[in-house]
Amino acid sequence: MAGIKRKSAAAAQSEVKSKSKKVKVDKPTKRSSDKDAIKPAKSSKKAKREDDSDELMESDTSEVENGFYGFSANEGAGRDGSSSPSEAGFVGDALDAALNEDTKQDGKKDKKDKDGKKEHKKDKKDKKDFKSNGAGEKTSALAGLNATTSREAHAKQKALAKERKSAKPNAEVVEQLKELWEKLRLKANVSDQERKDLIDKTFELVTGRIKEFVFKHDSVRVIQSALKYTRSMEQRRIIAQELKSEFKGLAEGKYAKFLIAKLLEKGDAEIRGMIIQEFYGHVRRLIHHPEASWILDDTYRQVATPAQKAHLLREWYGPEFSIKGLGDDKDSENADLSTILEKSPEKRKPIMDYLEQQINSLIQKKQTGFTMLHDAMLQYFLTCKPNTTEASDFLDHLKPDPTLKEGEEADNIDLLKNLAFTKPGSRLVSLAFAYGAAKDRKILLRPYKDTIETMAYDVNAHNVLLAAMAVTDDTKLTSKSIFGELLPAIGSDQLSEKVQSLSNDVRARTVLLYPFASDAKWLLDQETRERMAEVCSIREITSKKDPNTRNHELAKSIEPQLLTVVNEQTRSFTQHVTGLQFLGEVLVGAPEVEPKLRQEALKKVAELSQKIIEGGENITSHGKNMLKTLVQGGKFDPMTKKVVPVSPPLGFADLFWDQIKQDVLAWATGEGSFVIVGLVESENFNRKDEVLAALKKGRKQLQEAAGPAKADAKTKKQGKKGGAPQSRGNAGARILLEKL
Repeated sequence: MAGIKRKSAAAAQSEVKSKSKKVKVDKPTKRSSDKDAIKPAKSSKKAKREDDSDELMESDTSEVENGFYGFSANEGAGRDGSSSPSEAGFVGDALDAALNEDTKQDGKKDKKDKDGKKEHKKDKKDKKDFKSNGAGEKTSALAGLNATTSREAHAKQKALAKERKSAKPNAEVVEQLKELWEKLRLKANVSDQERKDLIDKTFELVTGRIKEFVFKHDSVRVIQSALKYTRSMEQRRIIAQELKSEFKGLAEGKYAKFLIAKLLEKGDAEIRGMIIQEFYGHVRRLIHHPEASWILDDTYRQVATPAQKAHLLREWYGPEFSIKGLGDDKDSENADLSTILEKSPEKRKPIMDYLEQQINSLIQKKQTGFTMLHDAMLQYFLTCKPNTTEASDFLDHLKPDPTLKEGEEADNIDLLKNLAFTKPGSRLVSLAFAYGAAKDRKILLRPYKDTIETMAYDVNAHNVLLAAMAVTDDTKLTSKSIFGELLPAIGSDQLSEKVQSLSNDVRARTVLLYPFASDAKWLLDQETRERMAEVCSIREITSKKDPNTRNHELAKSIEPQLLTVVNEQTRSFTQHVTGLQFLGEVLVGAPEVEPKLRQEALKKVAELSQKIIEGGENITSHGKNMLKTLVQGGKFDPMTKKVVPVSPPLGFADLFWDQIKQDVLAWATGEGSFVIVGLVESENFNRKDEVLAALKKGRKQLQEAAGPAKADAKTKKQGKKGGAPQSRGNAGARILLEKL
């Protein structure tokens, strides 16, 4: 706000200019601390004419600059540095007026802000309705569409878009296909005959011109649905025949690649062969393509035959393997790199360099989930000679950087995780554990933190955990890293649920029970046994600890949790086969750990022994084997043909005898006869005389149950002709008769 100044009221001076005397003013030694004080105005050397009137005139000085003191002092005030009372009063009036004016302005501004918020949307909408033309004038957007309302404009826009869409090629056919697709894709409320009619109509529209529809995002979905729901392989062949020589381009398409996937899934060997054959010679290009790479890898992993896999994998070894006609056709079915290099040792360096370049290019792009990549890496490592610089350098690329701090993630963490979940990748990681040193194994195990449980249930990844347990000498590390994540602490509500889930899964139980039964055929399948045999043969050179000691230490680390669950869920474990196998291994393993818990569990098993033997065919078969192992106090060693008792003794034989001594003859002549044989043969059972005395009283019953030792020739001949086979009797009862 501008200040106000008053003209001087002094007497009029003569028009003749005269010099005024200068008044000396003593300058203060210190600057005044009052910043708001009015400074005296300097008197002009030349007298100015001043009007006698008291008119007010606007000052060119603002209150911001002079603190609301925007007035001009008269000469008198300027000379003595003071102002007259009238002028001082005017300053106060000016201040009050300025403050009042500011208050009014602030009030108007607040009101304006409130009104502005209300009208903001309206103004914004109005701005949208106007555009600036070339002359700078504003024209309405509605006027451009010859519309008066927004609704009318939208309707005209839709009509315009529809008109443009109908002008595209095959627009009418695409609309018909989409109408059919809306009904065809429904999973329910569509009868088989209605679905068949929809598929036939779809094929009538697209047959002979499929290429015109497969590269469009909407029409290609219709063809995918037709492939999915049709039951005619001939119709699928029609599509495949029309798309012949286009499969590589379709695999690179953003939407058409799904049509290739559906053909591979629903097609037969002929259709798959047509597709895969067009991938030959283009593996390097396709594996680096963002869309086609996954189609190629899915084809390699799921549908390709061994010969087709070998042909695709050989293209990783060099350009010459991609050219048709070079080399023998029989060799194209063999992708074993070691065999190829044995025939052509002079090609070792170029092939290994080319393969390493291919592997590194995908790893640098972080495209590490391909099974083809894992297979190529395995072939490279198997070709390297152990303990050479070439093999060591390759393993160094697999290992995460050990200098990384906690919370930092290495670049190859995803690579190691992806390797574990494929067949060739899991074998490569297992070999890395086997050949690695103690520090290497620790570093290799670290990336799988928070993934252990998922790995335990996976068909391939659980082999990595088995290899880590089989070769790592630091059992504290493996028990903490693997079992620390699989098994919650004692007292946790999830412990019982986790243990039962692990023991019932065919793969997860191998991880849980490997320390107890590392060589059991019922625990490990043939492929896993071959894999572990390969790892264990390398372990003899790279590991120092005895395998039995290693397994025993691992068993001791998890025995408390397992015994706790066995005590809580004993009856539940005795109701299925896997539970009985679990009970037998846990109760025999590491007997020095938690003896009280073990005795409580053994007592519960003895009380349930009668129900176990009557549980059914499968339950009875596995149940009597479990009871016999517990009664004998140890496992049977097939090498020495003897039972190896555990120390300290289990003491289950006495508990079992106290439960069944009243029914010993029923056991001896029934399904549990071999359990009684084990009881009599047990080294740590001191009450054998009581058992034999009870059996002597029922010798006649034993003889009836034993039956003939061997079937005679006449009985065998009748059995071959189809007659009713004669029972051979109870073998366990015959053994007991011999001991009497």
